[in-house]
Amino acid sequence: MKISILLPLKENYSKNYAGAVSLFVNDIYRFSKFKKEIKIFGSTDYNNYLSKNYINIQKKNSFFKSSNAEYVESFLLNKNFIGTNILEIHNRPNYIRIIKKHYNNKIFFYFHNDPLTMNGSKTIIERRFILNNVDKIFFNSEWSKKQFFIGFKNNEILNDKIKICYQSTSKVKIDFDKKEKIISFIGKLNKAKGYDVFGKVILKILNKYKTWRAIVIGDEPREKLFFFHKNLKLLGFKSNNYILNYLKKVSISVVPSRWEEPFGRASLEASSRGSCVIITKKGGLPETSKSAIIINELNEKNLFKKISNLIENVSKLKFIQKDNYKNFYLTHQYVANIIDKERKKFSLKVFNIHKDKVLKIIHITNFNYRFDGRLQYNTSRRINNGFIRLGHNVLTISDRDVLNQKKNLIDPNGSMALQKKIINSYKNFKPSLVVLGHADMVSLETLEFLKNNNVKICQWFLDPITKRGPDYLNNKNRLISKKDFIDATFITTDPKSLDFEIKNSFFIPNPCDQSFETLENYNHSCSNDVFFAMSHGVHRGELKKNKTDNREIFLRKLINKNPNINFDIYGMNNIQPIWGDEFMKKISNSSMGLNLSRGDPVKYYSSDRIAQLIGNGLLTFIDIKTCYNDFFTDKQVVFYKDINDLSYKINKYKRDNNTRNKIAKSGKMFYFEYFNSTLVADYIISKSFDLKIKKKLIWA
Repeated sequence: MKISILLPLKENYSKNYAGAVSLFVNDIYRFSKFKKEIKIFGSTDYNNYLSKNYINIQKKNSFFKSSNAEYVESFLLNKNFIGTNILEIHNRPNYIRIIKKHYNNKIFFYFHNDPLTMNGSKTIIERRFILNNVDKIFFNSEWSKKQFFIGFKNNEILNDKIKICYQSTSKVKIDFDKKEKIISFIGKLNKAKGYDVFGKVILKILNKYKTWRAIVIGDEPREKLFFFHKNLKLLGFKSNNYILNYLKKVSISVVPSRWEEPFGRASLEASSRGSCVIITKKGGLPETSKSAIIINELNEKNLFKKISNLIENVSKLKFIQKDNYKNFYLTHQYVANIIDKERKKFSLKVFNIHKDKVLKIIHITNFNYRFDGRLQYNTSRRINNGFIRLGHNVLTISDRDVLNQKKNLIDPNGSMALQKKIINSYKNFKPSLVVLGHADMVSLETLEFLKNNNVKICQWFLDPITKRGPDYLNNKNRLISKKDFIDATFITTDPKSLDFEIKNSFFIPNPCDQSFETLENYNHSCSNDVFFAMSHGVHRGELKKNKTDNREIFLRKLINKNPNINFDIYGMNNIQPIWGDEFMKKISNSSMGLNLSRGDPVKYYSSDRIAQLIGNGLLTFIDIKTCYNDFFTDKQVVFYKDINDLSYKINKYKRDNNTRNKIAKSGKMFYFEYFNSTLVADYIISKSFDLKIKKKLIWA
């Protein structure tokens, strides 16, 4: 995978005068697992670059184009950019429109400032464009994220593209006995940063407390604010390494900003070095330290009072210093890991068939167009998304929709129209692989035609196919009816658990998908405890009168056993099933979910609810008899033996919020790493063509 990072025009990526964006990019690059695959692009007049992988773009000074447009287009034409899989743009939203005209791969965007003050993201129309045209947006604080979404609807804010990615610094061992009586101010020496108030106050402090000193690091050529005292040192601009070393001996660090700081590097770095930090309640500053002393209203009186109180209360000062240091967690490794996890989701390296070998695939299954989005969240689309993410050319045929739309007196069930469509699609498209998903009405004659033209054919099947499951004979016949023309069959049950043999049959898990399973319930306080949803048929959409499901007996017993548990159950007791966006809203309100499928438990079988529950960050309970403990541990899901064991564990994890959320988060991360739709799609292709599996799959 090739990653290109584009810095803002004139951002100084050098050791002489590095800006905040440059420091962030360089620090994260040094700790990234993708270090060897990253190139950093910028345009600066300085030399002595921060890293060897930096490429400086020369300016052409075109008369007809703005310097930004010229800079971006020069970058896109640079030979080192060609073949980029992920482009990461920092802090210039107006670059996105230019880039989208020429670049079609993945885009990450990083906000380092208030989105409402930047060209390209000031209006809600511009921000919607960004949201719809990049693959990931990183904000440097919750405050910046809130600014971006001002004016948006609530359902737009719950977006899987969004990630908080704070700035970072190193964490080193601090000897608190070597702390000196020093007060620091680090930053631009202007009124926006509150330097005018700091300067007046620090003169009074130094006059009153004779043994204390103050240091000021920074400059500001545009504003002339001068304060002098024998115990006040003005050091001017210094390198970041110099600042970090000096902070080791600073006792109190003051960051008195007037403006809405998007985050605040000065307070972050002071916290990492065990300084007692005094900040104003502006923008994202309160997010930089869990132990900072906050000034609600900045004036000389309030700031003097905060500083003098610390000087006169040594035990309080020492406690806050140590607490600040203890609670500091935003290290370069921590933040680099957040970004690398997102990069990994878009990596193509783990797959067997790479993007340089594009396959043409016809995928025939039910895409449910006739239901107007009600059944959008289904495995058909998950697998299809996987094929596309692998870079293949996929032609979709929704067999049930064709059958439904083409019925007439001559062709009463639409079957003739379906066969004609498949054959014509083959002639026009010439695929090398046809994938069938529950495509029961594709005739044997059509399959024979495809095989005679040397097309590989495979099928996937999600329904239960054991004697102890529902619709056994019907499902068995559906699966084996095409066996003479199928190169590989993929089922969500262990093939060895069947009472009949299917040649070249393989287990696949119900895949999760990064565009479907977007919730992180473990990060939120949910109003409900246990979620469960079922139906009497996805196509019907409503409950059938007088029909019952054996699972209802189990669920009623479970509810009666646990009157203190808040269950949220759909598809029984006259509560209608839920679909589409309503399903996502309802599931977002529960902290735990029950993975209960129809029929007796059988090895590895589960409906696709397992992906919906674990993938959306719910703590998920699974019957141990499904043997899913072959894949998962009790650090990722919770296994139960019977209804009594299940009841005990539901109550246990209801009380233990921390452990519950930790397991749920670990479960989601594990599922996305090993059971995602792109891996499953790649496995389907690999087995259909009898290719060697390059990446070890825990379920294969």
